[in-house]
Amino acid sequence: MKRSGIHRFSRILLGGFLLVGLLIALLTGISSPMPAFAQQPTGSVPTVTGTPKGPVVIVYADRDIIGVFSGPDAYLYDQVGILLAGEEAPALGYSLDGEWIQIIYLGTPGGKGWIYAPFVGVLRGSELPVLPNPPTATPRTTPTIDPTQAARFGLQMTPERLATFTEPPPLEIFSFEVPEGTGSALPMGMVILGLLLLGILGAVISFLRPR
Repeated sequence: MKRSGIHRFSRILLGGFLLVGLLIALLTGISSPMPAFAQQPTGSVPTVTGTPKGPVVIVYADRDIIGVFSGPDAYLYDQVGILLAGEEAPALGYSLDGEWIQIIYLGTPGGKGWIYAPFVGVLRGSELPVLPNPPTATPRTTPTIDPTQAARFGLQMTPERLATFTEPPPLEIFSFEVPEGTGSALPMGMVILGLLLLGILGAVISFLRPR
């Protein structure tokens, strides 16, 4: 009788634990928030289109390197960079004579440079505007002459006017005329040759003459 009471109590206790666990599980499921799902966009995504490029120049393949100058002249302006064969650069316009093209060249003052037009081809727009030439570069130093040093070495500071060249009178060539009838019968050369032969003959005779 006592053992059956223990079994009944064990069953009641086990049922109580199961009931408490079930209640806890139900309460946890009700209080836990529902998983949130990301909202999908309903509108259409706009298509990004690139801006069309403007005029571009490309260096011809037969030119390994071309110079980029600060102005449209290789002698009056400084060289600021180079372009390699096949390299492209945005073009801005032609020079006044049409022989140079201004391009965008970053890293230089103003971000612009000039290249010789026969060395490149123009892509996507050959009608470029004509641009004015930039001012020529000023020399970094102005050469000056110290008057003291100039006087020491005898330098002439003020320019002097050169003397006027006067053409000399024409040269007169005098000619001598031999009067007729005064010439000798024998030429002078024959007389000299005869005297020379007589002298040689006299020397031979004196050498052979017994002493």
